[in-house]
Amino acid sequence: MEGVEAYGFSAAMSGAFLVSSLLFAAFNRRLREPYMDEVFHVPQAQAYCHGSFLQWDPMITTLPGLYLLSVGVVKPAAWLFGWTGPIVCSTGMLRFINLLFSAGNFYLLYLLLLKIHQKNKAVSGFQRILSSLTLAIFPTLYFFTFLYYTDPGSVFFTLFAYLMCLYGNHKASALLGFCGFMFRQTNIVWTVFCAGNVVAEKLNEAWKTELLKKKDEKVSAMKGSFPDLIRVLKFLIEYLTSPKNLVTLVALTWPYIILVTAFFVFVFVNGGIVVGDRSSHEACLHFPQLFYFLSFTVFFSFPHLLTPTKISKFLLSLRKHPVQYGLITIISLFLVWKFTYVHKYLLADNRHYTFYVWRKIFQRHELVKYALVPAYIFAGWSFFDTLKTKPVFWTLMYFVCLLAVTVPQKLLEFRYFILPFLIYRLNIPFPSLSRQLLELAFYIAVNVVAFFLFLNKTFQWPNSVEVQRFMW
Repeated sequence: MEGVEAYGFSAAMSGAFLVSSLLFAAFNRRLREPYMDEVFHVPQAQAYCHGSFLQWDPMITTLPGLYLLSVGVVKPAAWLFGWTGPIVCSTGMLRFINLLFSAGNFYLLYLLLLKIHQKNKAVSGFQRILSSLTLAIFPTLYFFTFLYYTDPGSVFFTLFAYLMCLYGNHKASALLGFCGFMFRQTNIVWTVFCAGNVVAEKLNEAWKTELLKKKDEKVSAMKGSFPDLIRVLKFLIEYLTSPKNLVTLVALTWPYIILVTAFFVFVFVNGGIVVGDRSSHEACLHFPQLFYFLSFTVFFSFPHLLTPTKISKFLLSLRKHPVQYGLITIISLFLVWKFTYVHKYLLADNRHYTFYVWRKIFQRHELVKYALVPAYIFAGWSFFDTLKTKPVFWTLMYFVCLLAVTVPQKLLEFRYFILPFLIYRLNIPFPSLSRQLLELAFYIAVNVVAFFLFLNKTFQWPNSVEVQRFMW
């Protein structure tokens, strides 16, 4: 980090933390009591603060990473500053943990952009800082900076693990992956992603050698045809069935293998991935979740994915490959028809934006979910078109992890899309400065609306005196 860039980053991070602190104060003035899932998280953390480590709320479905870390931060701080009484492990004090995670996420996002795009000398320090700031205030993540939820900490440890993986420190990466798993069990997928980065790198090296033997200049990307895909899959099977290659890969990824093995032991002993209340978190094959994620990504990355150039390129591709797109459309329609699930919370809880998305769009008519398939196909094409600069095996590995983290979820919940979105966004090429500024302005606008609705547009349910608020 050069001198000018270092000062610029410090100024941006300090300014962002100041604004976040002011918003944090506003949140806590308006909302002093635990809200929504905080009703479970805050008392559980307070029980740990009082030394009751065997006490557990059966309604909580995640592991106790957030609570253990909170006690590890708050208790030493209380001793150091002489805090006593109700302020220690109060709702506001616990929420402040996520403010610290938010600052850490800003820094990690910057370091990841620096590492991933280190070979692109055309990217300026200002662009890196701007993208880091933009992703740090990504609306779905930034909103939960001000509440006591697992999301900021989950993102922090997962991004930290990814950074250590990129620097080749795989033991540290696996350890951080374990911390991320303790915040949210599905983060084990991103441990597999880190291991997949190592495997993809070795595969790409072998793929280049294979193609050079055949005097093929296309060494890092597919042309996108069906024969290309068959050729890649054939190579992948041959490589992974070689004992010599397997030994090499195990030697490189053993820290991740240990962690993933421990995860499977946990699932076997626990009888499933969810702890606590399992009735509302049953796994299923909800393939349209992939379509929802792609739509979510196009919405929040429209300056990159929804451009006239992208649309014209898609239409050209559509004209060139009508049979392929016809087949994709038929498969997509079938997946929507047979594998669409509607969770009871989606229909019942009008505090979440997803409730209104579902009611205003999908419930307008039975055929709406099928009519959206062409939009899903464009979203998917645009999504993967921006990843065409990545090696083919990295893209395949990311796609497998994306499926693993989205498809089993029955509930449509935007928070589940945060990590796959951030990892995608970190890995696409830097756009023009004007598009970066447009993206930042859009995120600020969405955050302003979300905060305004949450803080000012309250409502009450019939036969209830509790104040309800709109949120992600």
